Amino acid sequence: MTEIQLAGSGGWVNAELTDEQVAKSKLVPNVDKHFLASLEKLDTSIMIKHFCKECNSEFEGPTKIQIEEAPNEDVADGLVLIERGQYTCHKCNSIIGEYRVFQKKE
Repeated sequence: MTEIQLAGSGGWVNAELTDEQVAKSKLVPNVDKHFLASLEKLDTSIMIKHFCKECNSEFEGPTKIQIEEAPNEDVADGLVLIERGQYTCHKCNSIIGEYRVFQKKE
């Protein structure tokens, strides 16, 4: 497990990631920046701290998570969006980042 800072549109989250998650979080090869949106929903137990740009505050521990379930929305041939949500700030409820959970059709 490696501690990585993951950028979101409204801040960042530091989390302990597996090597596979670290590789997936890099949208651009050879650029040392990692992104929340490129990963599916993170388990709150691996979140170490987070920062909100809106209220300019850093917090120990996980963000809040607001889940917006997607009603099995087809997004590509053989791929279904089953959940979407946001990582939100404890203080001002601003969105720090977003996630999507997909499932392959059988």
